[in-house]
Amino acid sequence: MARIDFAPDGLNPPHTHPRGTEILVVVEATATAFAYDLSLLQDFCVAINDPKVFVNGKFCKNPKQVKADDFLFKGFRYPGNTANRLRSKVMPAFVDQFPGLNTLGISMARIDFALGGLNPPPTPPHETAILVVAEGTLLVGFITSNQINNTFTKILCKGDVFVFPIGLIHFQLNIGKTPALAFAALSCHNKGVITIPNAVFRLKPPISADVLNKAFQVDKKVVDYLQAQFWCDNN
Repeated sequence: MARIDFAPDGLNPPHTHPRGTEILVVVEATATAFAYDLSLLQDFCVAINDPKVFVNGKFCKNPKQVKADDFLFKGFRYPGNTANRLRSKVMPAFVDQFPGLNTLGISMARIDFALGGLNPPPTPPHETAILVVAEGTLLVGFITSNQINNTFTKILCKGDVFVFPIGLIHFQLNIGKTPALAFAALSCHNKGVITIPNAVFRLKPPISADVLNKAFQVDKKVVDYLQAQFWCDNN
């Protein structure tokens, strides 16, 4: 990432990224860039939906029909609704919401936190995530694989940046006295997140209670109770 400061009428002059794609996050008077190395066969591939065919990605719009609006996303202008059990809201800018991202290997999300708000532990099978705090104070962390079996946590304040390696379970919790806001950039253009509590206890059909009983080493009544709960989704 890079921080770019602008004086009045300041200009970041035209430049090119021959080995990566750039995401720009403007928070007050700063900007943040995130690059991901790719080997593209064309300038871009604006997504177009075709419900009859499924591919690993999305089909490309005819370049002659592409407009500037295909590369614009306005979904981060307003706060997300945090009136849920988790007291947080993730507003994604993946290829489904932002067709211009198709094949570029990047995406973003805005995460709003009410007081005590939690973005529950997910694991991202497809992407590395980098988080910048725009407002408030967050406790963040990730859990390593069994090879190391460790937890890395930090308290982040406004302007701090933290990276979550691909595939590792992580979390963000608002521990401050005000609402918090963060923006995440991800190294994949499509959503690939498994929320751990939902995946374990909310599946339909459910995971066998005998499996969960032995895995978590708790009484079957505890498993039955957890599976009966309403597991909130903040996406």
